[in-house]
Amino acid sequence: MQQMEEQIWNYIDGTASQKEVSFIEGMIASNMEWQKKYRELLEVNQLLKTDLELEQPSLRFSKNVMEQISSLQPARATVQYINKNIIRGIAAFFILTIAALLVYGFSQMSWGSTAGSSPLPFELNRLNLDKFDFSKLMNSTWINVVLMVNVVLGLMLLDSYLRRKKKSSAHNRMPH
Repeated sequence: MQQMEEQIWNYIDGTASQKEVSFIEGMIASNMEWQKKYRELLEVNQLLKTDLELEQPSLRFSKNVMEQISSLQPARATVQYINKNIIRGIAAFFILTIAALLVYGFSQMSWGSTAGSSPLPFELNRLNLDKFDFSKLMNSTWINVVLMVNVVLGLMLLDSYLRRKKKSSAHNRMPH
Protein backbone atom coordinates (compact mmCIF):
# COMPACT_ATOMS: atom_id res chain seq x y z
CA MET A 1 0.00 0.00 0.00
CA GLN A 2 2.79 2.41 0.96
CA GLN A 3 4.73 1.56 -2.17
CA MET A 4 1.64 2.10 -4.34
CA GLU A 5 1.09 5.57 -2.85
CA GLU A 6 4.72 6.45 -3.31
CA GLN A 7 4.65 5.35 -6.95
CA ILE A 8 1.46 7.31 -7.63
CA TRP A 9 2.92 10.43 -5.96
CA ASN A 10 6.01 10.12 -8.16
CA TYR A 11 3.70 9.80 -11.18
CA ILE A 12 1.68 12.90 -10.17
CA ASP A 13 4.82 14.93 -9.41
CA GLY A 14 6.41 13.87 -12.69
CA THR A 15 9.50 12.34 -11.06
CA ALA A 16 8.84 8.75 -12.16
CA SER A 17 10.94 7.15 -14.92
CA GLN A 18 9.41 6.30 -18.27
CA LYS A 19 9.24 2.61 -17.35
CA GLU A 20 7.46 3.43 -14.06
CA VAL A 21 5.07 5.81 -15.84
CA SER A 22 3.94 3.09 -18.26
CA PHE A 23 3.56 0.60 -15.39
CA ILE A 24 1.53 3.05 -13.27
CA GLU A 25 -0.70 4.06 -16.18
CA GLY A 26 -1.38 0.39 -16.87
CA MET A 27 -2.24 -0.27 -13.21
CA ILE A 28 -4.54 2.78 -13.04
CA ALA A 29 -6.34 1.65 -16.20
CA SER A 30 -6.84 -1.94 -15.05
CA ASN A 31 -6.99 -1.91 -11.23
CA MET A 32 -9.87 -0.26 -9.30
CA GLU A 33 -7.80 0.14 -6.13
CA TRP A 34 -5.10 2.02 -8.05
CA GLN A 35 -7.76 4.19 -9.73
CA LYS A 36 -9.30 5.08 -6.37
CA LYS A 37 -5.94 5.91 -4.78
CA TYR A 38 -4.90 7.92 -7.86
CA ARG A 39 -8.07 10.05 -7.66
CA GLU A 40 -7.55 10.64 -3.90
CA LEU A 41 -3.93 11.70 -4.30
CA LEU A 42 -4.72 13.84 -7.34
CA GLU A 43 -7.38 15.64 -5.28
CA VAL A 44 -4.94 16.21 -2.41
CA ASN A 45 -2.38 17.54 -4.89
CA GLN A 46 -4.92 19.99 -6.33
CA LEU A 47 -5.88 21.19 -2.83
CA LEU A 48 -2.24 21.75 -1.99
CA LYS A 49 -1.69 23.80 -5.12
CA THR A 50 -4.80 26.00 -4.85
CA ASP A 51 -5.85 26.43 -1.22
CA LEU A 52 -2.54 26.53 0.57
CA GLU A 53 -1.20 30.04 0.84
CA LEU A 54 1.38 30.85 3.45
CA GLU A 55 0.78 34.05 5.29
CA GLN A 56 3.63 36.49 5.37
CA PRO A 57 4.30 38.26 8.66
CA SER A 58 4.19 42.03 8.65
CA LEU A 59 7.39 43.93 8.02
CA ARG A 60 7.44 45.15 11.61
CA PHE A 61 6.85 41.70 13.10
CA SER A 62 10.15 41.54 14.98
CA LYS A 63 9.81 45.07 16.31
CA ASN A 64 6.22 44.45 17.41
CA VAL A 65 7.22 41.33 19.31
CA MET A 66 10.14 43.07 20.99
CA GLU A 67 7.94 46.03 21.97
CA GLN A 68 5.40 43.71 23.57
CA ILE A 69 8.12 41.88 25.47
CA SER A 70 9.62 45.13 26.73
CA SER A 71 6.23 46.28 28.01
CA LEU A 72 5.91 43.21 30.26
CA GLN A 73 6.87 43.48 33.90
CA PRO A 74 10.02 41.60 34.93
CA ALA A 75 9.63 38.64 37.24
CA ARG A 76 9.82 39.41 40.92
CA ALA A 77 12.93 38.42 42.83
CA THR A 78 13.17 34.75 43.75
CA VAL A 79 13.52 35.65 47.41
CA GLN A 80 9.89 36.69 47.42
CA TYR A 81 8.38 33.46 46.18
CA ILE A 82 10.75 30.72 47.39
CA ASN A 83 9.77 29.31 50.75
CA LYS A 84 12.82 29.20 53.03
CA ASN A 85 11.39 26.21 54.90
CA ILE A 86 11.56 24.13 51.72
CA ILE A 87 15.21 25.07 51.24
CA ARG A 88 15.94 24.22 54.87
CA GLY A 89 14.15 20.88 54.46
CA ILE A 90 16.22 19.99 51.39
CA ALA A 91 19.43 20.99 53.17
CA ALA A 92 18.45 18.93 56.23
CA PHE A 93 17.76 15.92 54.00
CA PHE A 94 21.21 16.07 52.42
CA ILE A 95 22.97 16.68 55.74
CA LEU A 96 21.16 13.73 57.32
CA THR A 97 21.96 11.55 54.31
CA ILE A 98 25.67 12.40 54.50
CA ALA A 99 25.67 11.87 58.28
CA ALA A 100 23.94 8.49 57.87
CA LEU A 101 26.53 7.42 55.28
CA LEU A 102 29.34 8.41 57.63
CA VAL A 103 27.77 6.61 60.61
CA TYR A 104 27.17 3.50 58.52
CA GLY A 105 30.72 3.51 57.20
CA PHE A 106 32.29 3.96 60.60
CA SER A 107 30.04 1.29 62.10
CA GLN A 108 31.30 -1.19 59.49
CA MET A 109 34.93 -0.68 60.52
CA SER A 110 36.62 -3.16 62.81
CA TRP A 111 37.81 -0.93 65.68
CA GLY A 112 39.01 -3.64 68.06
CA SER A 113 42.53 -5.00 67.87
CA THR A 114 44.43 -7.53 69.92
CA ALA A 115 47.44 -6.51 71.99
CA GLY A 116 50.52 -5.92 69.91
CA SER A 117 48.72 -6.00 66.58
CA SER A 118 48.15 -3.09 64.28
CA PRO A 119 44.68 -2.10 63.01
CA LEU A 120 46.20 -2.07 59.52
CA PRO A 121 46.18 -5.31 57.53
CA PHE A 122 50.02 -5.29 57.48
CA GLU A 123 52.91 -4.48 59.81
CA LEU A 124 54.80 -1.32 58.95
CA ASN A 125 58.20 -2.41 60.33
CA ARG A 126 58.32 -5.54 58.15
CA LEU A 127 56.97 -4.12 54.90
CA ASN A 128 57.81 -6.46 52.03
CA LEU A 129 55.90 -5.60 48.89
CA ASP A 130 56.53 -9.01 47.29
CA LYS A 131 54.54 -10.71 50.01
CA PHE A 132 51.99 -7.91 50.43
CA ASP A 133 48.42 -9.23 50.30
CA PHE A 134 46.19 -6.63 48.65
CA SER A 135 43.07 -8.71 49.24
CA LYS A 136 43.20 -7.85 52.95
CA LEU A 137 43.28 -4.15 52.10
CA MET A 138 40.35 -4.38 49.68
CA ASN A 139 37.80 -5.70 52.17
CA SER A 140 34.33 -4.20 52.51
CA THR A 141 35.29 -1.94 55.44
CA TRP A 142 37.95 -0.06 53.54
CA ILE A 143 35.86 0.14 50.40
CA ASN A 144 32.97 1.63 52.40
CA VAL A 145 35.27 4.24 53.94
CA VAL A 146 36.75 5.19 50.55
CA LEU A 147 33.30 5.42 48.97
CA MET A 148 31.99 7.63 51.77
CA VAL A 149 34.96 9.97 51.57
CA ASN A 150 34.52 10.17 47.80
CA VAL A 151 30.80 10.97 48.15
CA VAL A 152 31.50 13.76 50.63
CA LEU A 153 34.31 15.18 48.48
CA GLY A 154 32.12 14.97 45.38
CA LEU A 155 29.30 16.85 47.09
CA MET A 156 31.75 19.50 48.30
CA LEU A 157 33.09 19.89 44.75
CA LEU A 158 29.57 20.18 43.34
CA ASP A 159 28.71 22.79 45.96
CA SER A 160 31.77 24.91 45.16
CA TYR A 161 31.05 24.65 41.42
CA LEU A 162 27.43 25.73 41.86
CA ARG A 163 28.42 28.62 44.13
CA ARG A 164 31.00 29.82 41.61
CA LYS A 165 28.43 29.55 38.81
CA LYS A 166 25.87 31.48 40.87
CA LYS A 167 28.36 34.26 41.62
CA SER A 168 29.40 34.58 37.98
CA SER A 169 25.80 34.73 36.75
CA ALA A 170 24.92 37.34 39.38
CA HIS A 171 27.98 39.35 38.35
CA ASN A 172 27.02 39.16 34.65
CA ARG A 173 23.49 40.43 35.31
CA MET A 174 24.66 43.57 37.12
CA PRO A 175 24.76 46.73 34.96
CA HIS A 176 28.31 47.93 34.30
